[in-house]
Amino acid sequence: MDLVEVLPRRLYLLASPVGHAYLWCGPDGLTLVDTGMPGSAPRIAEAVEALGFRRQDVRQVLLTHGHVDHVGSAAEVAGWGDVVVAAHRDEARVVRGEAEHPPLVLAGWERHLYDQIHATMPTDPPAPVRVDRELQDGDVIDLGGGVEAVAVAVPGHTPGSLAFHLPEERVLFTGDTIARAPDGTVMLGVFNTDPPRAAASMRRQTALRPDIACFGHGDPLTEDTATRLAEAAARLSETVDQLTEPPQPA
Repeated sequence: MDLVEVLPRRLYLLASPVGHAYLWCGPDGLTLVDTGMPGSAPRIAEAVEALGFRRQDVRQVLLTHGHVDHVGSAAEVAGWGDVVVAAHRDEARVVRGEAEHPPLVLAGWERHLYDQIHATMPTDPPAPVRVDRELQDGDVIDLGGGVEAVAVAVPGHTPGSLAFHLPEERVLFTGDTIARAPDGTVMLGVFNTDPPRAAASMRRQTALRPDIACFGHGDPLTEDTATRLAEAAARLSETVDQLTEPPQPA
């Protein structure tokens, strides 16, 4: 994983080709937002140690949702020590391996992209992960040193997708609900179970007007962030908002 400083000595991107993780460094320990693909734990540990910490300094893991490229290494990280794993209560059964997400609703242009990416993904589900804290919209997470994160329910990508908002620091972790393309374009995240709800969740996050937006896919946005998020939300296709549930099988 490439280690990229986003906020000096406090926030780092642990970049991967698929599924970024983020590390918040507090005075009382480290908070990891998502864990990347299966097999990422050793590289996360290397990044933690490169910053002068121990893997046992990871105190909590905040999961934005239960897809394999975000929870893939959570079970291993949770075994490093006294680690609290948190996810939305509507996502917890998926994270624990007790349930599956509903089917995706793909726009025509997404289907080829999905097939390409899906072909590179693990065929086995991620290792089940215990969830120590089931979060709801508005719950507050202590990151240490007086810094708090607020859980923001952002359903649509999955039913229990969460964003994490640090109001004082004006930082937003979006998971896969918002993404950034290789050319820098900010966009609604792809491969959603409920596109209209995903669009509404993007608009909700835009209204938070963060200074820094950290995406599950794509580089963090650190300049003109609120404006660029608002512009992306304004570009949301009416087609997205008008999509309905997929037809039921006969």
